[in-house]
Parts: sequence; C-alpha cells; structure tokens
Amino acid sequence: MTPRRTTAGQLRWTLAADVCTLLRAIPGITRAQIARRLGISSGTAADLVTRMRQAALLEEGEAVPNGRGRPTAALTAHPRGPLVLAVEITATGWRISTAGVDGRPVAVVSGSHSGRSPREVLAALHQAVEVAAEDHAGRVRAVSVAVAATVRNGSIVQSSVLNWQRTSLTPLAVPGAELFVTNDGTCEALAESRRGAARNGRSSLHVTVLNGVGGGLVLNGAPVLGATGLAMEIGHLPLGDPDAVCGCGARGCWDTVLGADALSRTLGLRDSALATAEAAITQAAPHDVPAIEAAAASLGRGLAGLINTTDPDIVTLGGIGPLLRSHSPAAFETALMSGLMHCLRDGCPRIVSGELGPDAASIGAIEIALDSVTSPAGLAAWAAHHPQ
Repeated sequence: MTPRRTTAGQLRWTLAADVCTLLRAIPGITRAQIARRLGISSGTAADLVTRMRQAALLEEGEAVPNGRGRPTAALTAHPRGPLVLAVEITATGWRISTAGVDGRPVAVVSGSHSGRSPREVLAALHQAVEVAAEDHAGRVRAVSVAVAATVRNGSIVQSSVLNWQRTSLTPLAVPGAELFVTNDGTCEALAESRRGAARNGRSSLHVTVLNGVGGGLVLNGAPVLGATGLAMEIGHLPLGDPDAVCGCGARGCWDTVLGADALSRTLGLRDSALATAEAAITQAAPHDVPAIEAAAASLGRGLAGLINTTDPDIVTLGGIGPLLRSHSPAAFETALMSGLMHCLRDGCPRIVSGELGPDAASIGAIEIALDSVTSPAGLAAWAAHHPQ
C-alpha cells in the first residue's frame, strides 16, 4: 500500500493535534505545561495557542494566581469548536453525549428500548442524532457508536444481549461527519487505558461483566481490533457449559455462565438488570452464596487465560466484576492463581477496578472519534471551513 501523503496544510496542524491529545489527557492544561510537554519555547506555545483560538479550537480562561510566577490560565475546548457525538447502545437503553476537542462528555438525551425492534430503536436514535446535529449546526464532525454487540467492519454482526442480527447503523450517520461503530467493551478498554485506571500502562486488558462478558486489549494507546474488528470478543471464549448454546450460535461461551443474565437464571431473579444483580450479590442469602462464588471463580479462571495469552501490564475490571471479586475473594483468587502459568504467579499484573464506571463506553467512543477529528488532517479540514 502506498503511504498516504501528508500535505503542507496538515503539517501545519501537527503540533495542534498534539495539543488536543494533551488537552484530553490533562484537563485544565496551561500554555506553560504544553511548552514543557512538547519541548517547544514559550513563544512558540503562545503562537500555537493563539492560532488554535482563532480557529475556534481552544479557549483560554482567565489567568489564576498559582503560587510564584505569572498567573496561569487553563485551556478548554472552544464553545464554537468542533464536536463529536457519542452514541451508546446498551442491553436496555441508549444515550447520546457531545464532546469538544477536550473530550469532556456532555449528556444530551437518553432513552430505553426494551422489547423494541432494531428498526424502532434506530428510528428513535436517528431522530435524536439528527436533532443533536441540528442544535450544533456545522460543528459535528463525527458520530461514534459504542454498542453491546459483535461488530465487523462497522456493522453489527450479532448481539446476544440485544437480540439483533446483521444490523447496519448507517441511519445514525450525519452529513459531513464520519461514522464509527465499535464494540462497547473495546470502547471501555480504550477509555480506561487513556483516562482511567490503566492510563500509565503500555499494555492494558479490560474485562467488564455486564449482562454478559466483554472487554478489550489496548497496546501503546491503540485498541486491538483484529482484521475486521472482531478481536477480543472474550464473552465468546469457550469457558462455559459446553452443552449451552449461546445467542452467537456457538456452544459453551463464557457469556452463558458469567454476567447478569446468567446470574439471573441461576438465582431466579425477577429480571437481569445490572442493579438487580448487584443487589443479589451485596445482599446474598446463604443459599445464594455458592452461585456467586462460582461466578467469581469463573471470572478469575477466565482472567488467568486472558493474562496468559495477552501479557498485559495492568488489568481493569468493569461492571459487576469488582463486586464479584470483593464478595468472593478466595474463590476468585484461587481460580486465578491455579489458571496462571507458573512464570506469572509471582509477577501477576495488577488487577484493579476501572475508574470510569458507566461512562467508560461513551468516553471510549469519544476518544475514537477525536483521534480522527483532532488529527492533523482533521484539524486542517476544520480550519479550511473556519478561516482564521
């Protein structure tokens, strides 16, 4: 493949793209910090920030005294700058957020979709996305969808929790904006690696236990997607009952024994909502404890296999994963250690709870969109339509 040529106009925005990356990683960053981080002079940093302000990319707040030296002013996204829309589709609902170049999500609207067909859900989402785009006319540069589904080449292949098959999300596209569709576990993994509990890791593994099991692997800041986007569908590893048929069509998937859906079936809960599963774990009756311990052991055993095969610096847990671990630490630890290779037992990577909670998938979707929107090419395209 012939390398894509970088135009002179794009080169002009290379440092600006680096500033946008820093702005997402360090909220409230100042010009002085930018100069130090990028290894440029204070004068160059001042010129750069001025150019980005003129292009409606940055806004500089009022200078605030900060000990000795000159007062410092924090940089934020420009109120009329480019935006991305993050759309999250979960097992039971959806929500839409906006974010500027600083990546801070602002909730717009949400809804539920239990029992509704994919066509009905997408019609409601299309309308909500359209309204959000119209409310920010000319500013939306990308729509990024995080969905609880298996995603290949930007379309849903199947979703066990949504019960959707072969569904295109092109109805969510906005004219003039890029469309990204990514598995929600991958989005969570990316968010935790850049802005959450794994932000200092070079190789981070994320495992989230929601209605089923999901997650992702991030290497050097980039999610591992595989050839077509199917990588890290860990809920479909054959770690469950080999006789149980999963909604994906395979037998013995991890999803069939671990998650709110599996716990609901095992304990006879009134529904499979995450809140119901959380309450069942925290308020477990004595006769329910063995089932919860089995779920914790399943989590530990699966993590051992994933650590053996991916060799991460750090592992983050999301959903009800941390709760299962804290409720049944012995079952979790025994299964984890017995499944790890001997060479990893003394040097097992840290396993920590994620920091971003239910916002992780949306933040990851925002990161994916902003990687493109705030690239040198993306910034050059924005500046071309917003002349200084």
